[in-house]
Order: sequence, then structure tokens, then C-alpha cells
Amino acid sequence: MEMKDLFSLRKNSSTRVTPTLDEEDREQIRITYYQSGFAASAKASGKPIVLQACFQNLFSSFEDQCRRQKAEQEKLKQPYFEEQERLRTELKKLETGKEIYEKKESDTAEAIERTKKEIVDVKYDPEKFGVDADKRPKAQFYIGLGVLLPITLYLLVFYVSASYSAFFKEFSNDVLTAAIFDKDAFTNAFNDSPLEGILVTTIPFVFMGLGYIIHMMQKEKGFQKFLKLGVLLIITFIFDALLAYQIEKKIYDFNRTPNSEDFSLQIAFTEAEFWVIIFAGFVVYLIWGLVFDFIMKEYENIDKITVFIKNKKDEIKNLKNSKEVIAEKIEEFQHKITEVKGKISEIQSKINGFIFPIKEYLLYHSQYKEGWFQAISTEIALPGKQKNDLLEECEKVSTEYLEKMNLTDPDFQNLVYSKN
Repeated sequence: MEMKDLFSLRKNSSTRVTPTLDEEDREQIRITYYQSGFAASAKASGKPIVLQACFQNLFSSFEDQCRRQKAEQEKLKQPYFEEQERLRTELKKLETGKEIYEKKESDTAEAIERTKKEIVDVKYDPEKFGVDADKRPKAQFYIGLGVLLPITLYLLVFYVSASYSAFFKEFSNDVLTAAIFDKDAFTNAFNDSPLEGILVTTIPFVFMGLGYIIHMMQKEKGFQKFLKLGVLLIITFIFDALLAYQIEKKIYDFNRTPNSEDFSLQIAFTEAEFWVIIFAGFVVYLIWGLVFDFIMKEYENIDKITVFIKNKKDEIKNLKNSKEVIAEKIEEFQHKITEVKGKISEIQSKINGFIFPIKEYLLYHSQYKEGWFQAISTEIALPGKQKNDLLEECEKVSTEYLEKMNLTDPDFQNLVYSKN
């Protein structure tokens, strides 16, 4: 029987190639291999060099037949088809995931640009972004601040001098300006006593603190707000009136004669100096409070825009951090996509090639070698030692040939010949 005829397959009535060889066919092939090896060995007197050529012919014929057995190849390649399909499904999921993150990256980039634009636009149209503030409050704020500073300085000087005059000063004349605006009040108070100096220095801040409280109370709602404001204004007025009363009393006592009546509120109310002191302090204090309230409202307008911008900058920072995370995810997806595509391409090259069934070939190789050895043992007349040496040489040829063709690894059932 010719070598190429060992693998001829049966055909059914519709001339389709049967997918596999049945056991009867395989057994017949094994027997035929044995017989072929036996006949070739007897003809070649068991020469090792001839055996090597026979193995080459055997392998080439078996390989050629494997390539032609399409149904058998399809069966052997089925795990690769399944793995490739699984990888393609995974690839679709990865590509979908990448598209989702690319959309997120695009949306994040648009959000960053939109937020940057809002930072610029809010200064010109704050109401558009829900910020209850004037469009250009800075000029009014700085004008009010410019007015407030000298008034504050005036109140500091007035209340330091007035409190010193009311509580500690010994009058040497009856001039009102000397009573209220004593140029040496600050230094004299500290020279008399540190506590005295601290007292006259901090009294102006008590009035300013009352002004700040009045400003904060205006943020409240309801009738109680006006009631509290009225009480605070009355307290401030009474404090100023007491300072004026005490100063006016000292002036009156300095000027009184033995027949003069004692100083009283009735007398104080009739003295012009009493009201001058009150108006020089309380009225200016009211002006200070109104200006202070005005610039605080203007500052709140500026502050609202500043807070809005700060929040937007924090938002941009968070968006950039998110964008970096998204970019890492996209890169991760791209790496996996490239890896999966590489695996699909590798499997496709195997599918395009053919699968060589190693164990099946080794079975036929063994049968052929067995027939070859049997012929040496029974058909060739040689002394016993020479026969053994010949058999060992033939075994060596068989082993070297299998190693050369990478057919010695028992862990592989099939050898894949890829086609790129």
C-alpha cells in the first residue's frame, strides 16, 4: 500500500468527506504502518540512514494528509474557534467600556471649559449664575471704605478723649474743646496707670462693637429685629449721654459759685455743651454705623462673587483630577484591547494554519518503527551483537528524529502550525 493511501477517507453517498476515521480504519492504518516498516526494513537490511529517510517520508505524508482532512482539522480547531469567540465578546465589552470613558472624558473637558467661562462671566452678570450681587460693587465698596476710615479715626480720638475727660481728668479750664478733644488724653491715661490707659483705649471699640452687632441684626427678619435695633440704639445713646453728663458736670463744678445749685439732669438738658458732646459722639457714631453697614453689604456682594469663583476653581480642580483618572482608565482599556486583539490575531493564525495530532502520529511512528525492528530481528541474518548494535543505532535515529521535529513533549496532544 502507498504511504499516501494510508489516510484516504471514506465518502458518503453525497460525496461529503467524513469528519473522522472510525476505530476500524485506525486499526487498519496501524497494521499497515507496521507492515510498511517491516517491508522497508527487510528491503534496506535495517540500515539506520534509510530509516531516517523513511521517517521523513512518513512525517511528510502524514502532514500532507492532515492538511487535507478539513473536517478533522475543524474538529481539532474547535477549541480555538470557541476561545476566539470568547475573546471577541470580551473585545466588544472592552471597546464599549472605552467608548463610555471617552465620552466621560469629553464631557469632563467640556465641563472644565464651561466652568472657566462661568468664572469670567459671573463678574459681569452674577444674576445669571444665581449670585445675588451687584455687577460692579468694587467702586462703591472702596469709596465707602475711604469714608469709613477717617470716621473711625475720629471716633477713636473722640471717645478716648471723652472717656478720659469723663472718668479721670481734672479740669483746669472751662473750654469745651479742651474737655472733649484733649491731645494728651492717651499719653496721660497711660502715665497715670496702665489700666487707665487700657480702659480709655478700648472704650471706642465698645461703640464699634455695638455698630457691628447692629449690622448683623439687620440680617434677621421679623418685628424682633426692629425691637433689638431700637434697644441697642437707646443703650448707645444713654452711654453717650452719660459721658456728656459727666463732662458737663465737671465743667459746671469748675465754674460754680457758692450760691450755685447742684448740677442735675435738668440743668444738663439746658446746657448747649451737653448736646454738643452727644451729637459729636452719637450722631457721628450713627453715621459710622450706616457707612459700615453699607460697605459690609458691598463686601458681601464682592464676597459672593469671590466665593462663587473659589467654588468654581475647586470644581475645576476636581474635574481635572477626575479627567486624569478617566484618562488612566482609557489607557487601561486600550492596553487590554491591544492585548485581546493580539490574542485574537494569534488564534486566527493558528486557525489559518493546521493542527498536527502528535499523539496520533507517534502511534503510527511507533508502529512503523516496531515493524522495522521486527524485520531486523527475524529477516536479517546477522550475529547477535551486530543485530543489537543495529537496533540501538536505529533507536538512536528514531529518538534524534523526534527531538529534531519537536515531537517528544508528552504534555502536548497537538502541534499547531500557524499561518501568518
